Formats: sequence, C-alpha cells, structure tokens
Amino acid sequence: MIRRREFIALLGGASGAWPFVLRAQQRAMPVVGFLCSGIGDAYKNAMAAFRQGLKQTGYIEKQNVAIENAWANNEVERLPALAADLVNRQVAVIFTVGPPAALAAKAATSTIPVVVAMGSDPVMLGLASSLNRPGGNVTGATFITTDLVTKRLELLCEAAPKAKTVAYLNPSPRHSLPATEQMTSEFLAGARSLGRQVVVLQVDSDRDFEAIFEALVERRPTHS
Repeated sequence: MIRRREFIALLGGASGAWPFVLRAQQRAMPVVGFLCSGIGDAYKNAMAAFRQGLKQTGYIEKQNVAIENAWANNEVERLPALAADLVNRQVAVIFTVGPPAALAAKAATSTIPVVVAMGSDPVMLGLASSLNRPGGNVTGATFITTDLVTKRLELLCEAAPKAKTVAYLNPSPRHSLPATEQMTSEFLAGARSLGRQVVVLQVDSDRDFEAIFEALVERRPTHS
C-alpha cells in the first residue's frame, strides 16, 4: 500500500508538470522567420514553394517547424521593426525576400542566420564579403538581375525592333538602393548604345501603377 500511495503521488506530481513539459517542447520547435516588404496575398505561390522546399528537407510546418511571417505591406520603413521583432522572438533563421528586407535583418542581428533571395549584388550591398565566401551570418542566392539589365533591354529591342522609346519603372528615391542606382545607370547606358530614348517613371508603392500606366499612355512610349 505504501508503494501504491507513493506511485499515485508521483503520478499526480508528474501530471502537474506535464503542461510545463509540453510548453517546453513547443518552444523547442524551430521557428523560421519570413521577412518581406510585400503583401502576404501577393506571395501565396512563393509561400507554397517555400513550404514545399522545407518539406523536401524534412521540415513540415506545424509538425517539426513553425513559420513566423513578417509582412511590411509595401511599407519598407517598417522592415527594421519587423526584423527586430523576429530577433526578439528568437527565431532559428530569418529568410528574407529582396534587398531592403535583407539589409534590415542583417542590421537587426549578427548571430541568427539570415538567408537572402534577391536579384541584386549582395557584395555591393554589404551583405557578403564575397559570393564564394560570404562570411558573417548572411547567405543565400542572387538572381544576378543587376548584371542582366542590359541584356534584357537588348532582348526587348530584338522583340520590338521598331521601338524607339522605352519606359523604365524605377523605385522612388526613398526606396532606392545602390543596386537600384546601378541598374538604372546601366539601363540608360544600354539604351543610349542601342539608340533608344528612355522615359523614367518613379514607383513608390503598388498604388502608383494605375497612374503610371496612364502617364505611359499619354507619353506613348513605343515599348516598356
């Protein structure tokens, strides 16, 4: 009887501790922070591919990994606060989309790994020491968009050889980055070498596109 009472008392004490054990297990599940300057609805396909990529490496959301989304809703100035919040939540890794998000994450932490996906040059932006040896806590992939801007213009001119004027949509100065300036400079230089005129229009947010396309119709560029 003594052993039985001791066993029941032990079981009761253990049952009282179970909620704490479960909470500890929940906290132990790694959390991936997803930081992006855009709107979540616009990235449904990207998020589906992101989850599929995690699944292929053995991580399934809500089973052995959690995803904490941080959307800036096209308000780039919110990115530093969103990045800081992910750091405070002690996420295991921060995945970023685009240079502004990557720069915000890098500024927010030097210890949590940051994985970037962008079209700009990470070395020029100061995110990595070099492409083969990035150093620090930042790694990822670049789509070399900056290096291909002139080639894309050449392909456009081949597709529309009669086009004499092209429109170039450019982020507004408050959203501009060194890579943006480099792309614009290379685009303008390429247009001059191809004998094309360029209409440069500034974009501040998604809400600007309707007015921009109206302006394009008024200026009647041959192609954009």
